[in-house]
Amino acid sequence: SGENENQMKVQFSHLTNPQNEKYFMVFTDMETMQKYTKQDIINMVEDEDVEFIRMQFTDIEGNFKNVAITSSQLEKALNNDCMFDCTLVEGMLPTDNADMFLYPDLNTFTIFPWRPQQGKVARFICDVYRADRTPFESDCRYVLKKAIKEAAKMGYTFDVGPECEFFLFNADENGRPTTITNEQAGFFDMGPLDNGENARRDIVLTLEDMGFVVEASHHEKAPSQHEVDFRYDEALTTADNIMTFKLAVKTIAKHHGLHATFMPKPRKEFCGSGMHINMSLRKDGRNIFDDPNGENGLSKEAYYFMGGVMKHVKGICAVTNPLVNSYKRLKPGFEAPVYVAWSTLGANTLIRVPNMRGEHTRIELRSPDPAANPYLAFAACLMAGLDGIRNQIEPPAEVQDNINILSEDEAQARGLEKLPTDLLDACMEMKKDTLLKDLVGDRVFDQYYESKIAAWKEYDSQVTNWEIESYLYKF
Repeated sequence: SGENENQMKVQFSHLTNPQNEKYFMVFTDMETMQKYTKQDIINMVEDEDVEFIRMQFTDIEGNFKNVAITSSQLEKALNNDCMFDCTLVEGMLPTDNADMFLYPDLNTFTIFPWRPQQGKVARFICDVYRADRTPFESDCRYVLKKAIKEAAKMGYTFDVGPECEFFLFNADENGRPTTITNEQAGFFDMGPLDNGENARRDIVLTLEDMGFVVEASHHEKAPSQHEVDFRYDEALTTADNIMTFKLAVKTIAKHHGLHATFMPKPRKEFCGSGMHINMSLRKDGRNIFDDPNGENGLSKEAYYFMGGVMKHVKGICAVTNPLVNSYKRLKPGFEAPVYVAWSTLGANTLIRVPNMRGEHTRIELRSPDPAANPYLAFAACLMAGLDGIRNQIEPPAEVQDNINILSEDEAQARGLEKLPTDLLDACMEMKKDTLLKDLVGDRVFDQYYESKIAAWKEYDSQVTNWEIESYLYKF
C-alpha cells in the first residue's frame, strides 16, 4: 500500500463507544447500518460520564476544526442549534451572514479513548448550515454528499478504500516537530530496527477502542514511515474515517514523544507518503466493476469509470495533491506515478487494477497523497468516473512495463501524458477542466483556486538553502 504493492485491506466499521455493548450498532451488510437516536446519544453521555463534546467539521484545506460544548448543551446540539462564526475558517468566507449552524451526524458519535476516564470527551462530525437552515456550499462534506446524490440518481453507491501512509519523526526537547529519525527500517521490518513499533501498536489499539476493526499495520519503505490499513466503506463514511484516523495517529504519536506527519514528502531522499484510493461502484448490492466474462475480469462500467478518471485526473490534481510539497513526491525514482497510464501489473502506474475479482474488484488511483481533503478528493474522483460512464470514455491501452524510467522523449513518443509537475501547473489544469467548478460552484472554486495560487506565489518567492549553497559563492 502507499508507495508499495502490499495488498492488505482492512475493515474500518463505523461502530462507536465499544466500551458499552448495548450501544453497538447492528448492521446486516456493508451499506445498511442502524443509526443512533437522540435518546441513544443522551443515554450514552450520561452512562459514560461524558463532560465535553467536540462539534467537529472540516475546512476546505482538509483540517479538522471544532466548537467544544459541555454535556449540559447536548440537547441544544442535538436540535441543530449550535452556532459558530465561520469568518476566520479557511475557505469558509460567506457573502452575507457569517453565523452558521453545526448539524451533528449522530452516527459519528464516539468517545475519545485518550482523554480522561472521568469527565470524558466525545465528538460528533457535523455538517455546516447557513442561518436560514440551508446547507452551506463551502462545507466540503456537503460537496461530497452532492456527488454521492449524483451517483444515486444513476443507481450507484460509491465505495472507497484508502491507503494512508505517515511518518513518525522525533520531536525536539520542546516537543516541536522535526524530520529527524535515527532508524533505518524498511518494508515490514520490526523492532529493534523499527523504532516506531510501540507507537504504531498503541495507535492500532486506540483505533480499535474507537470501533475500528484493524487487520494490519506495518513499517513502510522509508525510515520512520508507517501504514495502518482499514477496509473500504461508503464514501462519506470513509472520508469521516480518514479525518478521525489522522487525529488519532497524531494524538497517540505525541504521547510517545513523536510527531506524526501526513506531509507527502518530508525528506527529499525518502519515498513520499501516498493515499492510494481504491474505488468501486455498487448497484443493487452488487459490485458492478466485476464481470467474469469481460477483459481482465472487468465490466464495461469499470473501464468507462477508469477512462473518466484518467481524462480528468490532471484537472483534479490540485485537490488530490493539494500542496506545493505534493509534487516533490510525484517524481521518477520514488515509486509514485508520473504519467497518466494504467496497468493490471502494478508497475508504478497512475491506476492499478488489483488482481482480486468478485466483490473485491476495484481500481486503485495511486496519485493522491494524505494531505488531500478526503471529502473533496472523493467527490472529484466520483464525478470524473461518472462522466466516464455517462459518455462511455474508454481508457488508453494498458501498459505493462515500468514507464516511470522513460525519458521525456520516449514518453512523448509513446503518447503518454504527464501528471502536473508542480502546484501551479495543477492549478492551470484545474482551471481548464470544468469538472471541479461544476461540482463545487464558482464561488467555492474561486476560493480554492486563489488559496492554491497564493501558496504557490509564497513558495516561489522563497530563497532556499539550495540556492544559497549553489549560487552565493559563484556570483
